[in-house]
Amino acid sequence: MTENGAAKQVIIKKDAATLADYVATRFVNRVVKRVAEGKRMHICLTGGTMGGAVLRAAALDPRVADIDWSLVHFWFGDERFVGRDSGDRNDRQARAALLDALAVPAENIHTVASTDDGLDLDSAAIAYADELAQFAPSDRSETGPWPSFDICFLGVGPDAHIASLFPDRPEISVTDRATVPVRDSPKPPPERISLTRPVINSSKRVWMVIAGADKAAALGLALAGASYQSVPAAGAKGRRRTAFFVDEAAADQVPPQLIDREY
Repeated sequence: MTENGAAKQVIIKKDAATLADYVATRFVNRVVKRVAEGKRMHICLTGGTMGGAVLRAAALDPRVADIDWSLVHFWFGDERFVGRDSGDRNDRQARAALLDALAVPAENIHTVASTDDGLDLDSAAIAYADELAQFAPSDRSETGPWPSFDICFLGVGPDAHIASLFPDRPEISVTDRATVPVRDSPKPPPERISLTRPVINSSKRVWMVIAGADKAAALGLALAGASYQSVPAAGAKGRRRTAFFVDEAAADQVPPQLIDREY
C-alpha cells in the first residue's frame, strides 16, 4: 500500500502480547530515528488495555535509556475528568507503564487538568487547548493551533469510539476547536476531555491498536468506510500513514486484500 493517510494499513499479529511488543518496537524505532536527527517530536498517547501494554513493552526496550527525551513531548488524546490520583486517569497509567522510567523533563509531559486543579470541565478543556496552541507550528497549512503529532496512538472501543469521541454524539462533529468537554459519557467515568477530529487527523501518523474479538465488528466497519459520526474510528486518519495494528481475534472481519505483513 502507498504511504499516505488515505491508505489504511492493517498489520495483524498473533495475540495481544505479540501485538504490544511489535507496536512498541515500531514506536521506539521512530523515536530513535527522529531524536538522532535532532528533531523535536510530539507523541499523543491513549489509555485502555492496549495503550498501557504498548507502553510497558516499550519500557523494556534497552534503547530507551539512550534516547534524549528532552526532544520528545507527550500528550493525551483524552482524559477522564477525575481526581489526579484516580486509577481512571490515562496519564497515571502512562506514567506507571513508561513515563516515570524515562529521563523526560516534567514540562514535556502535557497532562489535562484534574478535578483537583480548581477548574470546571469546560475550563479544563480550554486550558488544554491553550497548552496545545503553545506548540503549534509556524506553518499551519496542514494543522491548526496545535502540534502535529508524529504519532497519535488511538484505542478503539467495541462501539468504535476513539479518544472520548463516541458514536452519534455531538463531540465527534466538532471542528472549530482543539478540545471538547464530554458529559454523560456512555462509558464511565461520565466527565471527560477529548481532542477533536481535526487535531487527531493533522497527525503525521495515526496508529490504532486493537485486540480482542469484541473489537472485530468495529474494525470491520472502520475499514469499510462507514460514517465517522456513527463509527468514529472510520474517520481517524494520519496525513502520512494510517495503521490498524490488530491481533488475530480482532481481525476476523478484515478482507485479505487489506492486510499488510509489516509496518
